[in-house]
Amino acid sequence: MEKFKVKAYGTDAADAPLAQLDIHRREVLPKDVEIDILFCGVCHSDLHVARSDWGPSAYPVVPGHEIVGRVTKAGKDVTRFKVGDLAAVGCLVDSCRVCESCKQDLEQYCLNGFTGTYGGEDKHLGGHTFGGYSEKVVVDQDFVLSVPENLDLAAAAPLLCAGITTWSPLKHWNVGKNSTVAVVGLGGLGHMAIKLAKGLGAHVTLFSRTKSKEKDALELGADKVVISTDEDQMASVRGNFDLIIDTVPYVHDLNPYVSTLKVNGTLVVVGYLGPLEPMLNTVPMIMGRKSVAGSVIGGIAETQEMLDFCGKHNIVSDIEVIKIQDINAAYERMLKSDVRYRFVIDMASLKK
Repeated sequence: MEKFKVKAYGTDAADAPLAQLDIHRREVLPKDVEIDILFCGVCHSDLHVARSDWGPSAYPVVPGHEIVGRVTKAGKDVTRFKVGDLAAVGCLVDSCRVCESCKQDLEQYCLNGFTGTYGGEDKHLGGHTFGGYSEKVVVDQDFVLSVPENLDLAAAAPLLCAGITTWSPLKHWNVGKNSTVAVVGLGGLGHMAIKLAKGLGAHVTLFSRTKSKEKDALELGADKVVISTDEDQMASVRGNFDLIIDTVPYVHDLNPYVSTLKVNGTLVVVGYLGPLEPMLNTVPMIMGRKSVAGSVIGGIAETQEMLDFCGKHNIVSDIEVIKIQDINAAYERMLKSDVRYRFVIDMASLKK
């Protein structure tokens, strides 16, 4: 298969900093779209995979799955994009397309395993896929998304992961005008959950451990902030919420939040992967038919729906734009939660 070389940023080892390297992309196949990458968001997953935090990664790792750019080439059978169009790529670049999940536009739950934008099996060139910390990407049109022209492109990039990760549960649990939604944690995911839930017309509350997040949450659109370490405040919202989106990325006690759900309410975990400590107490769940669930990103159709919604309501992420050369410092800051609320790389810096 024909291929070409592009500049990228990645790492060859878990303990090595990210640095410039060369990778190969395939020449466009009949259904492929080639995208010149303008901006790429920086996700916690990027750091975890680069450092093999979730098990051994395939190196070199070139992270990045919040990609926004312009189409530079389109294969002869491409119908949805033309050269010059704005285009985006999220966390998926392929799936089996034939399993029950894929048939329902749930490619993120592909029963045969989806192909991740980075670290997935490269079915064309062999080896593994490389992400958006690079000059260009080539993706099948079925996994490429359209970006509304009115959105700030840099601030739209995190919609491809942080946005869809919070939109998917909001839609699955039918959040709308009379819904009461709470968000646990105010970071990249949490701030998007507030904006999107508010955009859907819900009454939105932020749970925070500290009062310092109150001003930010209200400015983002939250109607109320509840300090989760304050027993009186927690008691005041018992039985209050239809849906709680928990975005906290480390192990924590879910039990205090379960009691704030309404009958039939659901707490959905989108931030933390791993065993729960302490264990869930099932009494409030059984006595109110309350659920604790999980959710991950979203399918392609759902992601396009989210982008179109954001275009209509002018919803984007709050970001700090960085140069690719500053990515290692950004990772260290991200570990300290020292970003409001998402880093986005201006990929023009890679061309210099």
